[in-house]
Amino acid sequence: MSPALPFSSPDSEARVTLRASAGDTIAALATPVGRSALAVLRISGPDSRRLAAEVFRRPADQIPERRPVYAAYHDLAGNSLDQLVWTYLPGPGSATGEDTLELSCHGNPLIAQLILADLFSRGCRPAEPGEFTRRAFLAGRLDLTQAEAVMDLIHARSERALAVAQRQLRGGLGQRVENLVARLLLALARIEVYVDFPEEDLPPEDRDLVRAALQEVLRGTNRLRATERSGGFLRDGVKTVLLGSPNAGKSSLLNALVGRSRALVGPEPGTTRDYLEELVRIGPHLVRLFDTAGVNPAPGEVERLGMAKTLECLTEADLVLWVVDASRPSLELDPVYADQLRPGKVLVVFNKGDLAAGFIAPPDLPHPTLVVSALTGLGLGELGERMEQAIERLAPTEEGDEEMAVNARQADALRRAGACLGLVLDGLAAMPPAPIELVSSDLRGAVDALGEITGRVDQERMLDALFANFCIGK
Repeated sequence: MSPALPFSSPDSEARVTLRASAGDTIAALATPVGRSALAVLRISGPDSRRLAAEVFRRPADQIPERRPVYAAYHDLAGNSLDQLVWTYLPGPGSATGEDTLELSCHGNPLIAQLILADLFSRGCRPAEPGEFTRRAFLAGRLDLTQAEAVMDLIHARSERALAVAQRQLRGGLGQRVENLVARLLLALARIEVYVDFPEEDLPPEDRDLVRAALQEVLRGTNRLRATERSGGFLRDGVKTVLLGSPNAGKSSLLNALVGRSRALVGPEPGTTRDYLEELVRIGPHLVRLFDTAGVNPAPGEVERLGMAKTLECLTEADLVLWVVDASRPSLELDPVYADQLRPGKVLVVFNKGDLAAGFIAPPDLPHPTLVVSALTGLGLGELGERMEQAIERLAPTEEGDEEMAVNARQADALRRAGACLGLVLDGLAAMPPAPIELVSSDLRGAVDALGEITGRVDQERMLDALFANFCIGK
């Protein structure tokens, strides 16, 4: 049996273990359940050609390949379930690497259900979650980074998230990791020579050369690992908390940024007793806005509970909009909350600028400031630009068009690879140097950790590098 493979989802930290089931023909609905113009069903496995011949009443050797065909689908009883478009894709040149059949029927859920029931009666079984993608990975059509990018692409909710998911689906991240692995394998090959072939006439050991190569690989792993925060922003959104005194206009500002009346607004202070969350796109970024209860120096019992939730949101915030009433500016804030306002993650927003003509923000604040009016729209365009700039500083892009964003699983593998490389570098720099067998073992640990990211590491590649570069046995 093939090993179970973990696939991670951007919406959950849970990992689903998928059962290997080579040889089965699987079928599933590939579009969301519900009424629509069309629904797509996917079949993958060795029986795909037979099924096409049976349901569309054609000889198996006359099934068109890679060409859509319009025809009636006939069930086992001979009934025509629908007039649909079908396409047969022979393996290995299909998405899963197997023979596949795709059906595009009318989007009545009953039609899709009847077709699936007929397929199951003909020997198919229901596909497990993620099984089409798993088969693509096992067939070498995707590496694990591309498999995970499929889910990122489906769930992307901002232009930047979409662009990064597409780049990683094309293999951008996998190629970056493969390049790092290739350099490690070359270094490992250099080291293994002195373990496995001490009698060969080889170039003298050059620890400095190996150490320089490994330091460059370590920098590469650290750069990729640093994109985890950016990956979190792309998948979950930038958690942005609106903080301020009661009646500073936080809810009005939320409504203005969202573009609709999401939060209740009233003239009396303390309208918001619990936090509200809303998603909004700021430039290419997905932002999760949290409108929180006002920080009142003399709160009532219900306000106190709301302020506790405000503090909870604040401690987890990526970005804070400290909203101050410009018509009655007061920058006094309870130290419990003020301690969370770290430079780099705070914008001081003086709201109600329409009621404070000529107002100028104090110049000595440790945070950037701007004046807006949620009522008239004054300064809201600039606020969006400043938020976008702040987000870019929180998680800067890397190498222009080659921006990557690793997830938690990938970041953990990069962390372990970095730890192994640290041990290798320490061993090479020690006086006297560490035994070459220990250095080799730690280096293999780094290769294995990076290999978990793509799922494509084996010892044959190391041997290929060894013999190609040192001509052993020639």
